[in-house]
Amino acid sequence: MTKVLILGGGGMVGQKLAHRLNVDGLNGRPCDITLHDIAFPTQGGAKGARRLGNLADAGQMEVLAAEKFDVIFHLASIVSGEAETDFEKGWQVNMFPTWRLLEGLRAEHEADPSYVPRMVFTSSIAVFGGPYPDKISDTFLSAPQTSYGAQKSICETMISDFSRKGFIDGMSIRLPTICVRPGKANLAASSFFSGIIREPLNGMEALLPVPDTVRHWHASPRAAARFLTHAATLDTAQLEGRRALNLPGVSCTVAEQIEALRQAAGNDVVRLIKPEPNGAIMKIVQGWPRNFDPQRAISLGFEAEKNFGEIIQVYLEDDLKT
Repeated sequence: MTKVLILGGGGMVGQKLAHRLNVDGLNGRPCDITLHDIAFPTQGGAKGARRLGNLADAGQMEVLAAEKFDVIFHLASIVSGEAETDFEKGWQVNMFPTWRLLEGLRAEHEADPSYVPRMVFTSSIAVFGGPYPDKISDTFLSAPQTSYGAQKSICETMISDFSRKGFIDGMSIRLPTICVRPGKANLAASSFFSGIIREPLNGMEALLPVPDTVRHWHASPRAAARFLTHAATLDTAQLEGRRALNLPGVSCTVAEQIEALRQAAGNDVVRLIKPEPNGAIMKIVQGWPRNFDPQRAISLGFEAEKNFGEIIQVYLEDDLKT
C-alpha cells in the first residue's frame, strides 16, 4: 500500500487525481490516500481520508511531514488573479508553506535517512515571461512577470535543491491551463478559457474578456491527472538534475476554441458567448506564453490531447451534467 498525500485534494484536479489513484493505484499498488484542503465537495467526491486545514497555518506542514507519506502531490495554491491582486496572501499561501513542508521532510529524512519521499509539485507556465519565441523550448529562460509565476518559480528551485541534497525525490510539472474545468468559475485570470466552453454547453451565457486572436496552451483535467500519476512513478534519474518540466498540451486561439465548440455543439451554443473586454484580464493574459515544444516531457512519456476538439470531448464524457 502506497501512502499518498494530496495537498489541495478538495479542488478539481485533486479530486480527479484521487479518483484515478483509487482506480489504478501507483506502480500496480493500491493507495492509502489523504486529501488535505480548506474545503471539500459537499456531495460525492473522491474516496480518501479528508483532512480540513489551511496550509498557511503555523505548524500545519510540519504535522503532515511527520506522517511520512510515500508520495506527496502538492497542488495547493491560490490562483493567478488572486495572487496578483492580494500580494501578501499570494506569498503566504503559494511559497512559505512549501518551504515549511520541505523543512519538515528534511527533518524526517535526517531522523531516518531511508525516508526519501517522492514529491510532485504542480507548477505553471506562468514561470515564463516575455518576450517569447514562437514556441518555448525546454531551454527557454524562466523569468516570471507576475507574482504567481514568481511564487511557483521559487518553489521549483527549492524542490530541486532539496532533491539534489537527497532529502526528497521531487519534481515540478508546469501544467498548461487546465480546460474545460467543471463547476463554477474561479478567480484565475485564465478562468474564461473554460467558461466560454462550459457555460454555453450548459445553456448559459459566457463572457469573453479578450480578443478571439489570443493564443494559449491547454490540456484537459483528465490529462492533468495522468500527468501527475506519471510524474509520481517516473525514474527521476532521467531528468538529469533538471527537475522542472514543461508538459505537452494544445496551442490554439480563442477563435479556434470557439470553432471546436461549434463543431461539437452547433451555432446556437456558440451564440451564448458574448464579448465583453476586460483590460485587467487582458493585461495579465498578454504576459503569458502561447505555445511550447516540450520534447523532454514527450520523450519521458507524458501525453496530452492533440487538438482542442479532443479537450471538449473529454468534458462531454467526464463532466457535462446530463
